[in-house]
Amino acid sequence: MPEIKAVIFDMYQTLVQDPSGQWRTSFKSIVEEQGLGITAEQLWQGWRESEEQFRLRRTDPSLPFQSYFDAWAGGFRLAFQQMGVSGDADAATSRFFADLSRRQPFPETPQALRELQSRYRTAVLSNADDGFLLPNLKLLDFEFETVLSSEMARSYKPQPELFQEMLRRLSLSPEQTVYVGDRHYEDAYGAASVGMNAVWIDRPGGRGLRDDLPPPKHRITSLLELPELIEGL
Repeated sequence: MPEIKAVIFDMYQTLVQDPSGQWRTSFKSIVEEQGLGITAEQLWQGWRESEEQFRLRRTDPSLPFQSYFDAWAGGFRLAFQQMGVSGDADAATSRFFADLSRRQPFPETPQALRELQSRYRTAVLSNADDGFLLPNLKLLDFEFETVLSSEMARSYKPQPELFQEMLRRLSLSPEQTVYVGDRHYEDAYGAASVGMNAVWIDRPGGRGLRDDLPPPKHRITSLLELPELIEGL
């Protein structure tokens, strides 16, 4: 097997935390700032259905690309309409982006990145808009050789184009890379489908595996396990 040259990371729930409780806190802020006269839970439930539909259709190659901002703002507009409230969907999405851009790293992330960056080139590949990803990376305060978002590539994981564009930017073959992410479909399956060494990070309380996909070949429960796993490759 070719020598591993680069480690590519997913961002949310891989390097930084993104618990659902923080999403609900953002919705509380939106309701209070706009004086909507509804509860945060009502807005969350009204918006969530649209967001779930967006996640299902975003990888359909027959449909035009839609950014998170446009999709989420559309969800807020629909929720406001259904609940009969006069809300500013763009302002709500901007508030959500601002909160999302401040997600904190997992406790082991700094130590793991320092060790890995002393041995390998590193990059970030994330289903994200630049509006929240780039500020959050600045907050993380680690340098990566390249950062590629779905908004930049106008494509979402697990579509192969996103992974292939990252390989092109690094000038590496798939076998020379390790890709680490928390989602079975978007991350482990997507990276493996283009020949990358895919590593699924399975933290307590994570999303689990899908029955309709082959199980990931490599699994870790902490980023601190990654250096030893890569050596074994």
